[in-house]
Amino acid sequence: MTKRVRSRLGALALTGLAGAAAPLSGQEQLSAGVSALVIFDRVDPIPLGGARGEVRVVHPVAMLHALLGQRLSFTGMANLEGLTIDDGQLAPGVAGEGYADRRHPHTYLHEAVATFEHSASLNETDIAYSVSAGKGFAPYGSDDPMSRPVIRYPVNHHLAQVLERLVAIAAVRAGPAGVEAALFNGDEPDGPGQWPNAGRFGDSWSLRLTVYPAGGVELQGSIASITSPEHRDGGGLDHSQRSVSARLERELGRHRVYGLAELARSDDDAFVLHSFLAEGAWGTGRHRAHYRFERTERAEEQRLLDPWRTPRPHHDFSNLGITRWSLHTLGYAFDAPVARGFEVTPILEATLGRIHSLTPDSFDPELFYGRDTFWTVSLGVRIGWGARLHRMGRYGAAAPDPGATGTGIEHIH
Repeated sequence: MTKRVRSRLGALALTGLAGAAAPLSGQEQLSAGVSALVIFDRVDPIPLGGARGEVRVVHPVAMLHALLGQRLSFTGMANLEGLTIDDGQLAPGVAGEGYADRRHPHTYLHEAVATFEHSASLNETDIAYSVSAGKGFAPYGSDDPMSRPVIRYPVNHHLAQVLERLVAIAAVRAGPAGVEAALFNGDEPDGPGQWPNAGRFGDSWSLRLTVYPAGGVELQGSIASITSPEHRDGGGLDHSQRSVSARLERELGRHRVYGLAELARSDDDAFVLHSFLAEGAWGTGRHRAHYRFERTERAEEQRLLDPWRTPRPHHDFSNLGITRWSLHTLGYAFDAPVARGFEVTPILEATLGRIHSLTPDSFDPELFYGRDTFWTVSLGVRIGWGARLHRMGRYGAAAPDPGATGTGIEHIH
């Protein structure tokens, strides 16, 4: 084994806190954990005007990481949001899978990926290569927002990540650069209990190049061709997507800093949507502050009688125009270990935003919401035991280096 693979074996063995990591035999290691966020959200205005506050349990997940010998690993996550937020979570601007201005619940089986990895040394250069398969993330864009500091999901979630697909991924990393290529099914879920359409596996693909120029620094560029994501049977518009980002996470003295800046673009032959997002976090001791700015364009669709929902499957005639959402989000969190392996993290967050219509003749935010500005306040408590949230979507040879696996939520101390 190369130094990189040996260090990753050791890192995963330590992923679970005391009492959460169970040694099996030889090179086999198992790590597990659970986590959930109980949160109160207050939003003003909501669709059709007025304000609303709700208490929800979000991100109720159970995680499992296993190393089976030197070359085989498994990453799994169950997500119970289908039970806790079946009607979605208040989130102005967020849209997808038939929800609008609410974040949709993820599927019960969020991630279940097996990976075979091997490595070699050529001319003193470590080369790692892997093959991964299962249900999970296609190699495209940035990390899942669940594992990032800001608890509010960004508007660009469906522009910047491709998740919950049947994937087959090949990855190679040599020195400071890595390449991933994947085939997957284009259809996105219509509900938390729905399984991907296996008959469509291979109709979509993605490529991602990542460069690691220095410790804790990642630069990535990726492209994806997604066949009919909004129509399960394949009769909808195809999406061509592009993403570039820069990510920083490192220790600076007694402080830990995190930063992400990304550009994303999606073209479905009807609309071209653009997004810019920059976020950062700074932590010292048990305290952490974070901030995000986002400017993302969103296609507006006709609403059903329920103003939070849009037609599924999506059809061309439901498009009303494009809006641009500009948001500033500021937050604070405090990590409070309660018992061995058990942590509680109170979080306070606020967002101020503005909605601008790029097609005012077809969609007017002031008519639909009552005004073109909005605010949200969120107060929550994250409860976790055992293994912490990992950076979802990078498997095998594409996994982050040990020491750079923090997520910006529970790893910034």
